[in-house]
Amino acid sequence: MQKIPPTDDLRVFCTVVRKASFAAAAQELAASPAYVSKRIRLLEQELGVPLLHRTTRRVAVTDQGERVFHWAQRILDDMDQLLQEVAVTRREPQGLLRISSSFGFGRNVVAPALSKLVERHPGLQVRLEVFDRLVDVAGEGFDLDVRVGDEIAPHLIARRLADNHRVLCAAPDYLARRGVPRTPAELPTHDCLVIKERDHPFGLWRLRAGAAEQAVKVTGPLSANNGEMVVQWAVDGRGIALRSQWDVGAHLRAGRLVQVLPEWRQEANVWAVYPTRLQLSAKVRVCVEFLQEYFEHEFEREWAAPLP
Repeated sequence: MQKIPPTDDLRVFCTVVRKASFAAAAQELAASPAYVSKRIRLLEQELGVPLLHRTTRRVAVTDQGERVFHWAQRILDDMDQLLQEVAVTRREPQGLLRISSSFGFGRNVVAPALSKLVERHPGLQVRLEVFDRLVDVAGEGFDLDVRVGDEIAPHLIARRLADNHRVLCAAPDYLARRGVPRTPAELPTHDCLVIKERDHPFGLWRLRAGAAEQAVKVTGPLSANNGEMVVQWAVDGRGIALRSQWDVGAHLRAGRLVQVLPEWRQEANVWAVYPTRLQLSAKVRVCVEFLQEYFEHEFEREWAAPLP
């Protein structure tokens, strides 16, 4: 009877496939590249097939490796689910949660929430990674993506965490110097501070006022892929920004920024997004339920208070 490969070796293999690198996999696993290489070699010997093509620059998956990868993911998910179901009987979830988010939102909002999550559930280990792009949750090995924006692929499960929208704003001195736009059609004539959002085309602002919708192509002297820089430029009087209410609310209440075209906004609610294969995961469920509770109280009070 053929032995079942050790789950630790399957986990190492899946990490190498996701990272396409022995060194990157070793870093994520807090192990040495030599250890990773040895575990892959033993797994290949156990299964009797080559799993990876190794080159000096990159690791590629063989056809047999692709099949093993998909089965290994299912086996590891089932094993994690088993451990979580047992943990539920002890009333305490355990295990590693890999969570992704965007730069500013992840640092300012998600990180404090996760700090309180592990305080309540010390059996959980949380690894948060932030990106300036939309994450392939399943393909990149994440359990959960906490994202701002309503464009979510239908094959993913999404749980709404909080209401949020993006507003147009600028510093009072910019508006005194350049004038206040009266309609969205005037925005292209202004200096607009463009950011590459994870879920929106660069420089295309889709706005809504009630049932009316309008898409405006904007440009300006400054652009970035980081929202915090754009907010600072707006405060400095460099132009008009389209930023989330949670991001600029404090500046608006303090008068450092002023809303422009306040009847126009862009919906950008906060969601917890995860793969369908994890819909029964106890640790994901516990995390999502905690985030829903946290956002209902902390987020609404601190980040999404009514704007002036």
